[in-house]
Amino acid sequence: MFMNFDTYDPKPFFKSRGSLIGEGEVGGKAKGLAYAFDSTRGTELEKTVNFPDFNYVLSTEAFYDFITDNHIDEELNCNNCSYRNDGEDVDRIYENICLAFQRGKVRKSFYNDIKKLVDHADNCPLAIRSSSLLEDSRLLSFAGKYSTCFYVNQDNMEMNMQSILNCIKMVWASIFNPAAKAYRKKHGFTDSDEAMGILVEPVVGARHGNLYYPELAGTAFSKVYRRPSTRIKKEDGILRLCFGLGTRSVDRLKARLFYLSHPALRPQGNSPGEVSATSQTEFDFIDHENRCFNTANLKEYLPFILKEHKNATSFIELYADNALTWAGSIKTETGKPLFSFSDFPRRNPLFFEKIKKLVSFLEEAVGIPVDMEFTYETETEQLCLIQMRPLAGYEEMAKVNIPDTPEEKIILRGNRMVSNGTLENVPYLVYIDHTLYGKDSNYFEVAREVGRINSKLAGTNYILAGPGRWGSANPMLGVPVRYNEICNCGCLVEIGISRSDFVPELSYGTHFFLDLDVDKILYLPVFEGEPENTLNQQWLDNAPFERGKHPAVRIYKGCFSAFLDGENEKGLVQFL
Repeated sequence: MFMNFDTYDPKPFFKSRGSLIGEGEVGGKAKGLAYAFDSTRGTELEKTVNFPDFNYVLSTEAFYDFITDNHIDEELNCNNCSYRNDGEDVDRIYENICLAFQRGKVRKSFYNDIKKLVDHADNCPLAIRSSSLLEDSRLLSFAGKYSTCFYVNQDNMEMNMQSILNCIKMVWASIFNPAAKAYRKKHGFTDSDEAMGILVEPVVGARHGNLYYPELAGTAFSKVYRRPSTRIKKEDGILRLCFGLGTRSVDRLKARLFYLSHPALRPQGNSPGEVSATSQTEFDFIDHENRCFNTANLKEYLPFILKEHKNATSFIELYADNALTWAGSIKTETGKPLFSFSDFPRRNPLFFEKIKKLVSFLEEAVGIPVDMEFTYETETEQLCLIQMRPLAGYEEMAKVNIPDTPEEKIILRGNRMVSNGTLENVPYLVYIDHTLYGKDSNYFEVAREVGRINSKLAGTNYILAGPGRWGSANPMLGVPVRYNEICNCGCLVEIGISRSDFVPELSYGTHFFLDLDVDKILYLPVFEGEPENTLNQQWLDNAPFERGKHPAVRIYKGCFSAFLDGENEKGLVQFL
């Protein structure tokens, strides 16, 4: 008999381990991890699934105390009075709030509790993670809305305390960031409904020279709702995997997607060129020398990684002359190295068995689909669970019949990984011209302009189309918008441009796709030049439009509809 997830109280778990700081609530992230630990205890999974060596939870009591003691509420009230909801104003307000948090002082008792935590951690890097009241619930995930901060020991207690307290304050302040505020507002919550707890856990991994990271990290989902083929079983789930810290598995960056029913299937394409275009080439780690989070290019570190990881050839290949070869089979300076994971399923079958058993078990325990974050070491075959939460808010929609539409009236059409639903008689279509977006370095100016338009078009369910991956942290992959800058659109279109890095991400499992599901925003990827795909550039260039503050931004006014048949993988946007 499983414990009821809704009524489960995680505080006894942390109290029994002496790791609960404060008498307030612990929040959703801490609850999910404690529930997973308690559920697997005494089962067969206890022998095969590891958890972080320790966890500390800073309850919401410390958050409330800090705001009261430092009169942060006065700063919040002052800024809210001048809030105008345009891009610059939102950012300025949040900067002021962050400064107020950084200037604030913590109570002596709290300082002493954190000092004990630092002593316990010794030289282990720590992840300071949000665990708010509303986060990771059945209805809302808040995935990616709040901050995570990495702490690295400084060999000086005063510097250590300053560093970790700065991290804690940054996570506390993130409750007021524009994306989180927009997310709460869209789902009927106010700032006063939310409070921030914090989960502190060791960064699971190992030290390799001056670099600290897990060999592999990823996210796994017990159900998969966006499938490129009916061969894929919804019930078997999906995972995203990357080398190094798991930041690349949750953000809109390049990571390897595996359908658990067909691990060898590659939805992004199997040709050498497609593998090269969609594979991870950078990895994240904790830099012990500079004591910070850092990113490196695989090409620079390839000999080092091949030496440190004896199974690296199962996930690294070299791309040259439109062909792929295994790393180590030719000189490493030849070609472009990729974390392709091409031979990983064949050489690591136990990994997939563990993941399938764990997500299936947790789904049965919680009572609804779940997602989780994990790390994995190929040599020891050690799987470590670092986060678990309900898979929030997905509803499968009724079958959609796409109407017969004259070719000249189709603006956009795609046939891979479309969502399911209709959006009719929409008055606006916003389009980012890829020929202008990529011509200059003002990527963030484009994103802020999209945000301003998003605010003005609230309530219209407008259609938003642009090159590559919306919301990518890398602006060369797509427009780097934040959640609050696209939250009012009803249909989001990602356009793949041939011979460029602007490629839609056909990989369910990022924070981005969780938001689309919860907000019921339709999604349509379009691949320029591919069969059954349409980018009607003639219409886009000749129809009247209003240009935004950045010349790449176009606003079309008219009557537009989107029909997306997810079951048959067909979708289009048309005008009347």
